[in-house]
Amino acid sequence: MPQTPVLVLTRTTDYRHAAIPRAVAALRELAADEGHFAEATEDPADLEQDLSGYACVVFLLTSGDVLTAPGRRALAAYVERGGGFLGVHSAACTETSWPRFGELLGARFTRHPAYQPGCVLVADRDHPATRHLPPVWSFTDEWYDFDTRPAGARVLARADESSYDTEGGGMGEDHPLVWCREQGAGRVFYTALGHAEEAYADPEFRAHLRGGLRWAARRG
Repeated sequence: MPQTPVLVLTRTTDYRHAAIPRAVAALRELAADEGHFAEATEDPADLEQDLSGYACVVFLLTSGDVLTAPGRRALAAYVERGGGFLGVHSAACTETSWPRFGELLGARFTRHPAYQPGCVLVADRDHPATRHLPPVWSFTDEWYDFDTRPAGARVLARADESSYDTEGGGMGEDHPLVWCREQGAGRVFYTALGHAEEAYADPEFRAHLRGGLRWAARRG
């Protein structure tokens, strides 16, 4: 079976994560495992084209406004018509001046406490991104807060705020971290995890990303 491409955008116009090179390498490997090949880009012009040939579009540690007006139209049309979208970590800090992106993703980042160990409560293990995880998953990250709880989304995992210091952040007991949703005929998957380089060498996190990609690209 010929491999299908996955478009991975890592452009930043705000905070830039040091983990981007490691994250891109991991996505290339995970995409290959799923029968795809990853095309990584920092060029917004690459999203101005007809995206229908891609199995999924990934916003990998993006930040700030990263798309042109034609790129916004192309991405929205792609997802509405059945395309897959995968957002990782600071994808929720992206395209803040484009309201439709917030609607597509389901929520936007607001703040976070210090980077620290904590626990992820896996709420739904009947999904490729979470079925391999224990009910309580120990992880280290920034524990993003959001402006809303994603309406109409299937929340797969939540933060256990009792497991870390919430100074500088906190949403309470119902604190979503990972979710998936449908947008038009398309699929959207988002994980708030993945701040540090170490995450992309972690077998459980890599399987988490692979499962999200599989679901968004309709392979699971």
